[in-house]
Amino acid sequence: MIQRPEKKPDRPFFSSGPCVKRPGWSINNLPTFTLGRSHRSKVAKDKLKEVITLSKKILRLPNDYKLGIVAGSDTGSIEMAMWSMLGERGVEILGWENFGNDWIKDVSSQLKIKNLKIYQSEYGKLPDFSKINFSNDIIFTWNGTTSGVCVPNADWIKNDREGLVMCDATSAVFAMHMDYSKLDVITWSWQKVLGGEAAHGMIALSPKAIERLKTYQPTWPIPKIYRLAEDKKVLEGIFEGETINTPSMLCVEDCLDGLLWLESIGGLEGAIKRSKKNLEEIKFWIKENKDWINFLAENEETISSTSICLKIVDPIFKKLKKEDQAIKLKIINSILEKENVAYDINSYRTAPAGFRIWGGATVEKVDIELLLPWIKWAYQTNIDV
Repeated sequence: MIQRPEKKPDRPFFSSGPCVKRPGWSINNLPTFTLGRSHRSKVAKDKLKEVITLSKKILRLPNDYKLGIVAGSDTGSIEMAMWSMLGERGVEILGWENFGNDWIKDVSSQLKIKNLKIYQSEYGKLPDFSKINFSNDIIFTWNGTTSGVCVPNADWIKNDREGLVMCDATSAVFAMHMDYSKLDVITWSWQKVLGGEAAHGMIALSPKAIERLKTYQPTWPIPKIYRLAEDKKVLEGIFEGETINTPSMLCVEDCLDGLLWLESIGGLEGAIKRSKKNLEEIKFWIKENKDWINFLAENEETISSTSICLKIVDPIFKKLKKEDQAIKLKIINSILEKENVAYDINSYRTAPAGFRIWGGATVEKVDIELLLPWIKWAYQTNIDV
């Protein structure tokens, strides 16, 4: 019988969204003088603009890229881009996990793009990029949040592309090296690597994307919440802190707190380093436990350092029916939660049975180190029950 671990993580928060707050976070640290003020007031707009300016600085976005705050988290951001810009030419879209597959549904079933090519692969794999036609618009997720599979780089994207490249980067930005010059639309939310609150999204546009808004208007209706332009006139205020809808100023202050913390740990490089260390801790553990658990990603260079997805390869477990596997994992996760060891590490509902551990910069390596023996204990003491 495997021995029950003694030490527990100080912070058992490993959810992949909303993600754990930065170390030392306290709501008492957040300024409140903008609360109760109109988001159109100068003091509130200055705060919103500060989020934009600081985000662009930390990420080192190109100077000629525009960055704005929009509604609906990352989902609102990427759908805003699709509704506002697609239809001018053909579209090629890639999906290898739940959210990428959702964007495929948007393009095929909602926008009904006719000249459409879809590249899909099962969980754990990337589609074949070699056949992509860059005269069309391209849509992809940099990191598959529900599969733990990320693109290793942007080398596959052509510099002389004719179409736009739209990237859902929500669980990659602030945690992975990204060549922004290869991306024309980049979207993310505050709730991932920043450990911020939900419902607010960010959208970065290259000069080429801005030009699309100035020269093309889709034939379909665009809801107000998705409008980046009206009559081919770009709504420039979006990139100056003039949000389309009313934002939560408390969430804005919380986002700024996360950004300032990132600066204090070395900015982008510091955040990437922390995330990589978290992944390395799990890699070391996996090597010692490959008889029953492994990464969902099949290729090592595509393993995510943020949404770290694990699959159970134990022959005993694999013989169980899917519904019985789900029951076993529910029991295991319930035990870990009751022990205050790990909250919300169950795999995504559409993903293969296993665990998903958030490893972004706000997670402490020591907490992951203390978590892993508990996962093994909970699994091995319940697999035969």
